[in-house]
Amino acid sequence: MLELIKIFCKNNGEYYDFEAGVTPLEIFKSKNIRLANPLAGVRVNNVSRSLTFRCYEPKTVEFIDICDLSGMRSYVRSLCFVLSKAVADLFPEGKIYIEHPVSNGYYCDLDIEGEITAQTVDAIKERMKKIIAEDLPFEVHSAPTSEVVELFRRNGMEDKALLLETSGRVYANYHVLGGHIDYYYGALLPSASWVYLFDLQKYNGGLLLQTPDKDNPHSIRPYVKQDKMMAVFHEQMEYLKSLGVSNVGDLNLANRKGEISNLVKVSEAIQERKIADIADDIAARYADGVRVALISGPSSSGKTTFCKRLHIELMVNALRPISISLDDYYVNRIDTPLDENGDYDYESFYAIDLKTFNYDLKRLLAGEEIELPTYDFVLGQRVYKGNKVKMEKNSILVMEGIHALNPMLLPEISSNVAYKIYVSALTTISLDDHNWIPTTDNRLIRRIIRDYQFRNYSARETISRWPSVRRGEEKWIFPYQEEADAMFNSAMLYELAALRRSAEPILTEVSPADPEYAEAYRLLKFLKYFIYIDIDELPNTSLLREFLGGSSFVY
Repeated sequence: MLELIKIFCKNNGEYYDFEAGVTPLEIFKSKNIRLANPLAGVRVNNVSRSLTFRCYEPKTVEFIDICDLSGMRSYVRSLCFVLSKAVADLFPEGKIYIEHPVSNGYYCDLDIEGEITAQTVDAIKERMKKIIAEDLPFEVHSAPTSEVVELFRRNGMEDKALLLETSGRVYANYHVLGGHIDYYYGALLPSASWVYLFDLQKYNGGLLLQTPDKDNPHSIRPYVKQDKMMAVFHEQMEYLKSLGVSNVGDLNLANRKGEISNLVKVSEAIQERKIADIADDIAARYADGVRVALISGPSSSGKTTFCKRLHIELMVNALRPISISLDDYYVNRIDTPLDENGDYDYESFYAIDLKTFNYDLKRLLAGEEIELPTYDFVLGQRVYKGNKVKMEKNSILVMEGIHALNPMLLPEISSNVAYKIYVSALTTISLDDHNWIPTTDNRLIRRIIRDYQFRNYSARETISRWPSVRRGEEKWIFPYQEEADAMFNSAMLYELAALRRSAEPILTEVSPADPEYAEAYRLLKFLKYFIYIDIDELPNTSLLREFLGGSSFVY
């Protein structure tokens, strides 16, 4: 007699009986479940799984489409696998490095003999289309880690061998597509034909892999020119290559060899030099009329510590910084704009009292003394505590806030007065050559730790708020990042290894019954690739201290 198990489908609220071993894809097809957009994945008991995952016990399943972030991740991983195979088929001695998101796509460094031409790109694209048309399955296999490591080494994939070898796992997965092996740290689509839309173009000495737009999944995400962002990524990649730590396996190996202390010091020194360079540039432009340094960046990018360290470097240049936070110019809570759900939209540009802010700024620049407000987040309104400031000889205003680069912020002040700085955690170290680390993961982990330690928010609450924060960033911050005079990368090559010990116990508090569990589970799984770093290695001026505590700065 066949064993039956109970399956609950969250999409339609129905219970079904299926034979043990059924896959979510079989459930989806047999019950004719409908989604608004192409199917791309499933959550099984609140954990993201492959559609070919087999269920042997009662489960709750929730099918997700490509517009769901988890579904888009599965789609992009699968597309990268197709790209990897296409390059291996055409250039057996070549290599493809999928490095980081930029310009609404993914930058890939193609290492082959000869010049990368338009014909090269067209050949790769055509090979990808043939692989997709053949509908080759994405196979997943599991074996003892030592065997998987040896398999990758035999195939010249030292980056993957080293990652798995240093991860401390007994068993490991590897993936196969038409005889081509690779490794991806999340769910893939069932087969290549599920990759229905992509583009590939020559870009900045390499390739730009383009994917469907999550808001319009039947169109490619529109290209956005991001030359300054690309330059920062290139600069950081050169640093990593010179240090020999392009991937997490390299970092873990350095940790095991006792070399991590030097890597921490070098990483911190790189940041310090960059802050000093920015301060020198501001000082050089001071003679031409610059009187305001505007600092913007997304959530948990480390803007506050950057400001404090910039203050010091400006003082080294004989300037006298005066600090102003745009947060102190929030409108009273009752006047805050509402989002599409009827909740207060604190990310909105119009959550700032622009009239009062510009009035105060003009008076300051005219040499008048003003009283700065302080926003009381408990009362939900601005209060005045006698904090008076006035610009003196060599004074410069340093203003920090998520909207600082928005051109509508200073409508009546000459652009020559302002120096614009964009701060973000642009993670450049990768898991391996085909698995980059999303910058949003870096920032989310920082925020989870900070919210828990200093704001009394649980990981579940922070994860729940994160989509709203991200929507605000995409609307109000990212469109203006290329307006910056300088970009500062606040990510450090060692930081996720340093954050792991603090993040794990906070993430484990999220209950498997919570909708946020899928994200907590994913982050916990991701952090396990890193060998712990003792945070005592971090100096007390480190930007990471803003999140971990122990800083010599007062926040």
